[in-house]
Amino acid sequence: MAKRSRKYQEMLSLVDRTKQYDLAEAIALAKKTHYAKFDATVELTFRLNLDPRQAEQNLRGAIVLPHGSGKSQSVLVLAQGDHLKAAEEAGADYFGNEEYLEKIKNGWLDFDVLVATPDMMKDLGRFGKLLGPRGLMPNAKTGTLTMDIARAVKEIKAGKVEYRVDKNGNIPFSVGKISFEEQKLAENIKAVYELMVRSRPSTVKGVYIKNIALSTTMGPGIKISPESIVAREAK
Repeated sequence: MAKRSRKYQEMLSLVDRTKQYDLAEAIALAKKTHYAKFDATVELTFRLNLDPRQAEQNLRGAIVLPHGSGKSQSVLVLAQGDHLKAAEEAGADYFGNEEYLEKIKNGWLDFDVLVATPDMMKDLGRFGKLLGPRGLMPNAKTGTLTMDIARAVKEIKAGKVEYRVDKNGNIPFSVGKISFEEQKLAENIKAVYELMVRSRPSTVKGVYIKNIALSTTMGPGIKISPESIVAREAK
């Protein structure tokens, strides 16, 4: 493991690593231990009792955060006919078909999200090895493979974030920027927590959510008490 900077060690010393903090405390501490000289991303990571090798437990999807992610994402839409007009009106950065397939073939990947109609998949399939590992291949579970192009583009532009469990059962979410008001971060976190609770596979036995941690880009992880999120929801 790479040696951490002195500043990181200094910020880490402010965190009780044995404690699960109340949600409000955790957010305040994340802001206090943020030291990057840019508007850092705030990440919420769930450690779950999942076996991604089981189809039902291989969780993947997307969520539109109440206050967005704070990240501007460029969108490419591959479609035909009226769908291209819908893409333009919804605010897609790029939209077309053959010309963009050719650009991708030549290595162009200057976009963050790729949305496509199902009929385009016969052409996109050959780019699986290029797009798949980068998380760019359209998928119905995340709403990027759809006939409702306008809705897909609008949701992405409004702050939709995708998620997928890793091989160790962890799911990270970008829940905003450190510049967000604490209330907005709390409401984004609550929305993600509710999603994870609803998404519990029926095949999971015992404890489902093992740990929840909040962190900022370059900052230390801060454990959150799940009960404090539930308590906040009940208010």
